[in-house]
Amino acid sequence: MALELRHLRYLLAVADHGNFTRAAEELHISQPTLSQQIKQLERTLGTQLLDRTGRTVRLTDAGQAYAHHARGALRDLAAAERAVHDVQDLSRGQLRLAVTPTFTAYLVGPLTAELNARHPGITLTVRETSQDRIEAGLLTDEFDLGIAFDGPHLPGVTATALFTETLTLVTGVGAGHPTADHPIADHPIADHPTADHPIADPPTADQPGPLPVRDLDDRQLALLSGDFATRGHIDGYFAQHRVSPRIAVEANSVQALTEVVQRTPLATVLPEAVTHEHPRLARIPLEPPLPARTVTLLRRSDAYRSAATRAFTDLTHALVRTRGYPPAP
Repeated sequence: MALELRHLRYLLAVADHGNFTRAAEELHISQPTLSQQIKQLERTLGTQLLDRTGRTVRLTDAGQAYAHHARGALRDLAAAERAVHDVQDLSRGQLRLAVTPTFTAYLVGPLTAELNARHPGITLTVRETSQDRIEAGLLTDEFDLGIAFDGPHLPGVTATALFTETLTLVTGVGAGHPTADHPIADHPIADHPTADHPIADPPTADQPGPLPVRDLDDRQLALLSGDFATRGHIDGYFAQHRVSPRIAVEANSVQALTEVVQRTPLATVLPEAVTHEHPRLARIPLEPPLPARTVTLLRRSDAYRSAATRAFTDLTHALVRTRGYPPAP
């Protein structure tokens, strides 16, 4: 006979009541059925668990040892069931997220704030790393989700488009920003107010059009270092248009780069959305425009999708729509 959970519950009910009749009533089964099930359990284990000789049914020594472990097993199973329900209703849980570096400058913060506001019991772990490491980590179950870019992906990785990320020339603005004798910072659009998405407005009669990329030839820039995939896109754009800026500063941190740009006449190239998060940064459109990329949410194709993973996925799509990021093609 295969041992089933009901056999444990039957034995413990008899032990608690010391009587087959009352135990059967609690279990909503007949007394003969209960007695038969206990005998099947004893035959399976090869030992007598109950002493039936007295007026009160009692556990034998073997029965006491078995009942002790049976109670522990049932407690653990009940706790496991509660944990499953807790996770499903998002009262608690864990999510492991990996992102490529530029997203920490404008996307990770709002996503974390939204997740914490809606589901404060969810523990979020964020790892900043390269896209190839994100995909490898998804396949080895190191991460639940990744945010990176569209393109060829490793077999077994599924990508869902989120929005279009546009790169743009960025400079510092505001009182005290050193603009003298600097053709980029003096470009009128750089002084355009940055509250309320200033960069979304088209040029007017008083506002010139985009800056020709040729004007950057031999100009000093501050750029992300070569270990960023974004730098490869930037270098490719300049090479395509035969422009050779002088790289005065290289930084392996978006935060460091934004600090440099806000405190010096240097311009940089960053995702346009970064300017939405920094009121002292402004976008200067280039002609022709810098290349756009499709931002994607990555996961392992055959991975179990926990309640936390599903909730974060829905939250991410909702936040992208709310913040007005350009839709993916």
